[in-house]
Amino acid sequence: MSAKLVVLISGTGSNLQAVLDACAGTVLPASVVAVISNKSDAYGLVRAKNADVPAIAFPLADGESRRDYDTRLAALVASYEPDYVVLAGWMRLLTSNFLSVFQNRVINLHPALPGTFPGTHAIERAYEAFQRREIDHTGIMVHLVPDEGVDNGPVLATEIIPILPDDTLESLETRVHQAEHRLLVETLKQVIR
Repeated sequence: MSAKLVVLISGTGSNLQAVLDACAGTVLPASVVAVISNKSDAYGLVRAKNADVPAIAFPLADGESRRDYDTRLAALVASYEPDYVVLAGWMRLLTSNFLSVFQNRVINLHPALPGTFPGTHAIERAYEAFQRREIDHTGIMVHLVPDEGVDNGPVLATEIIPILPDDTLESLETRVHQAEHRLLVETLKQVIR
């Protein structure tokens, strides 16, 4: 079985690239049928175009509510008939107007372990906590997004990432992103099977 994926992004799309590469090879029995970004200048849209995948900039309209935007977004995503919606660096909280359309089919990648550093700047906050000697590791998780909670849905996979004594924020970010690329693809493979 080959699954159809719609990937939502907001930035550079390095996790998207890992998924595109896995689909192009024999690693992931899936195809990315569309990439949608809430930011028109997201480099991930270039990555999608380079892979001959529809790349759609879909910004919030002036004065539009989150719920109205999510209703429009859900209609657009549904038009591609995805088996799963993958949030790969999507930096907007989705409301039930979107999530109810794709129940148990929205998968998010978050650069922290369950219950730690929800929301934005998770790696930065983990690094700061390490510097205060509160933690000696961070991690990543892939989880389902069943509701409007922030990074707290049912966990599909996690990986612990030690913070090394000589780590800089940049070196930690690099290791976290490398682990994200691998874990996201591995988890999607398990979910699709």
